[in-house]
Amino acid sequence: MQIYWTKINKIIDETPEVKTYLLDCPEDYTWEEGSHIHLALEGFNAGEKPNRSLIRHMSISTLPNEFAIGITTRIREQCSEFKSILRNLKIGDDVAIFKTHSNVPLKREDKNVYLLSSGVGLATFRPLVLDYFERADNVNQIHSLNIDSSKEFLFTDIFKSAADKKFTAAYVDNRKDYYEEVKSLAKDSDGLFYVVGSDEFLAQNIEVLRGEGIKPEQIMLDKHEQQRAKFISMDLLV
Repeated sequence: MQIYWTKINKIIDETPEVKTYLLDCPEDYTWEEGSHIHLALEGFNAGEKPNRSLIRHMSISTLPNEFAIGITTRIREQCSEFKSILRNLKIGDDVAIFKTHSNVPLKREDKNVYLLSSGVGLATFRPLVLDYFERADNVNQIHSLNIDSSKEFLFTDIFKSAADKKFTAAYVDNRKDYYEEVKSLAKDSDGLFYVVGSDEFLAQNIEVLRGEGIKPEQIMLDKHEQQRAKFISMDLLV
C-alpha cells in the first residue's frame, strides 16, 4: 500500500459547519468520479499499529482536471478527535492519503440517473455531475435530490436545474417531503438510483425503493460489494 503525504493548499468554508480542504495532487496520482480515499493525520502511523482514530474514509469531491484533491466534510462544534484536529489544520500542513477506490462511478447505460443524498453526502456526487456535464454520452438525464435539515445546502452553483444539460436538482429540509419525492422518482422502473449518506439513511432509502419495485441491481451504494450485499439482504428480510 502506497501512502502519499501531501499538503493542504486551500480551505473553503462552504457553510458555517462544512469545509472543503483542497490538497495538492501527488505526481501521477489520479482517480475517477465517485472515488473515496483514506485521509490520515500526522502521527497516525507513529506506533507499531496505525492509530485508527486519526484515519477517516472520505469521498473525493473534485475531478482530476481540477488539479486538487477535494475533501468536503461537516465539522460540528462537538466533534471527534479526528475532526477537531482537522478543523485546526492550516494551509501548508501535511496530511496522508491512501487506498483510493470508486464504488459509484457514473454508469452510462442510456438510462435516467437519480442521485439521492443526505447533507454533505452530496460531495460524493459533485464529481459525477461535473463528469456528466463534460460528457453526457449514454446518460439520458440526471436528477439530484438532497435532504439537509440545516437548510445550508451545498454546491448550489453546480446543483441547479439546467434544461439544456438535462439536469435537475432539488433540495428539501425534512424527511416527509424527501421520501415522498423518492417514491415519486421510483416510478421510473428502469432508472438507476445512487444513494449516499449514513447507514441508517441508506437502509431507509433501500426499503422505500424496493417497496416501489426498484430492483437491487438498480441501486448503487458507496460501499464495497460485500457491504452493499449486506444492505440489500437486510432489506430482503424486512
